[in-house]
Amino acid sequence: MAAVALLMISDVTSSSPADAPVGGRGTSVGVMRLLVVDDEVDLALTVAAALRREGYAVDVVHSGQDALDRLLINPYDLVLLDLTLPDIDGLEVCNTIRTDPMFDPTTRILMVTARDSIGDRVIGLDQGADDYLIKPFALQELSARVRTLLRRETAGGDAILETGGLSLDTAQQTVSWSDEEIELTTKEFSLLRYFMSHPQEVLSQERLLEHVWDEMLDPFTNTARVTVGTLRRKLAAATGVQHIETVIGAGYRFLAEPLEIDDATGQRVDDDAAEESGP
Repeated sequence: MAAVALLMISDVTSSSPADAPVGGRGTSVGVMRLLVVDDEVDLALTVAAALRREGYAVDVVHSGQDALDRLLINPYDLVLLDLTLPDIDGLEVCNTIRTDPMFDPTTRILMVTARDSIGDRVIGLDQGADDYLIKPFALQELSARVRTLLRRETAGGDAILETGGLSLDTAQQTVSWSDEEIELTTKEFSLLRYFMSHPQEVLSQERLLEHVWDEMLDPFTNTARVTVGTLRRKLAAATGVQHIETVIGAGYRFLAEPLEIDDATGQRVDDDAAEESGP
């Protein structure tokens, strides 16, 4: 198993910094919240670090019970679940998520385990896993499996989202307007993809924090508001229109039909005032 950890570490150190501009041939979707469940601490932390560098919000636990406890608190989009855990077998954890009404049955589950027999794979899938990945594995394959599972959360499951005149390629990790690429940081890209996956919905700061950031973030921070503000300004500067609208007292809305900009700052006048006070 040490070989797996070494492979992951070498891949992580060659990745781009989390706040580096995205563009070119990226490898991830990078907008969802993931839970890594593995009792091999070094491997779990290495996998989490690699996924965070691709823009995902990632939490880590090392036992089945901790995983179930965390799933009752946070809305995870995908669980990377090892089968050999110190307390509750991963198959039981998977079955509980799928059958207990206290848990969200739509949560994606990727079993990541050294159990490599056909029988083990069949049992895992029958228990409700969405996919099954055998250790040792290459980081590129893990990333592709994660990307494919999370893509199912978007309308039609397409790799390219097109909303409000913007085109966002989840596989290449690029954003463009009229064939001109817009340079964003990894977190801004993650935030924009979540917005574009939910056009016209009012998204609260709490919901954005739950899906775009992980539990390491202070829930009382103004990070969401600041990141929305910088993303909004970058989009406005590149497109000449406003895509993100502040809904005072509720959150933000990504507009399927962007609005004309009313002032020279790159924002609508009402959004300037709203951004100062927050949603």
